[in-house]
Amino acid sequence: MADKNKKTNNFNIPLLAVAPMMDWTDRHCRYLHRLMSRRALLYTEMVTAAALVRGGALHLLDHSPQEHPVALQIGGADPAELAQAARLGQAAGYREINLNVGCPSDRVQSGCFGAVLMERPGLVADCVAAMAEAAGDAEVTVKCRIGVDEQDPETVLPEFLARISAAGCRRVIVHARKAWLQGLSPKENREVPPLDHDLVLRMKGMFPGLHVSINGGIDSLGQARRFLDAGLDGVMIGRAAYHRPADILCAADRMIFDDGTDSDPETVARLMLPYIETHLSGGGRLHQVTRHMLGLFAGRPGARQWRRMLSQEGHLPGAGPEVIERALAGMSYSPVAVPAAGRGA
Repeated sequence: MADKNKKTNNFNIPLLAVAPMMDWTDRHCRYLHRLMSRRALLYTEMVTAAALVRGGALHLLDHSPQEHPVALQIGGADPAELAQAARLGQAAGYREINLNVGCPSDRVQSGCFGAVLMERPGLVADCVAAMAEAAGDAEVTVKCRIGVDEQDPETVLPEFLARISAAGCRRVIVHARKAWLQGLSPKENREVPPLDHDLVLRMKGMFPGLHVSINGGIDSLGQARRFLDAGLDGVMIGRAAYHRPADILCAADRMIFDDGTDSDPETVARLMLPYIETHLSGGGRLHQVTRHMLGLFAGRPGARQWRRMLSQEGHLPGAGPEVIERALAGMSYSPVAVPAAGRGA
């Protein structure tokens, strides 16, 4: 128990993270999530190294200091280009640069990166080594699958982890599913291949010096806590944290980090108002922020009306913070307690 408490009280240990999700975890989403948890590690959407290095799209690195701790996820397969991208990420203020070796989309495969790199562990090791040398004080991490297509995860995953560890990777996030590069859509690849959480637990036993986080099919804080108690170093939650953010993040600091008290959705919604004002004054539109807030009251009284008002009014020309105020006023909401299921009981 003493070791566990020591780990949970260390701000440098990412016990809980919100997964990088394309089109979802943009800077507005991350700001919302940070209001709910001080401690959870947040990730950007995946940014390709080519967009940064060849395309000069440095605006993709924009983020607010209030989002930290936040990590940058990069996609690519050319060690030199990834090194340049890591250098740009470090200069932009990120303290973790994560290499995507898990995305199965056709667009990513056509660029020969993402999950297809599970078939080329030597190349991934070269990429990690080049990034680590270029990233300065930023840590280089890897997010991967347990294998792809007909690979035997029991064989390929240990080899993969050994190669990236030798190249300097000290932290890996393992999505506990295979990726099928042909025949399944990206959405199906998140749901159809069976989960093998036990394999990830065994990998921690085989690589005790490697920080191993688990991802895939985790939808409550109670489940996350059980993985930590079983010996894993961290847990990453994706869709549940986006669609039911209060269930995952409002109690995370207390339940996972043994630090602080719970936040509540209504207070978080009101704390978003100054942020929204600033966004609108810069030429932004309300729905760009409120689309990430639709699930804020999921499972609570008034949630349907909240979603309806934000969906219908957030897109209207000139819509502003008053939409949030009306939505809150119209709810039969009481912040007395988070339901037991939401707390991961």
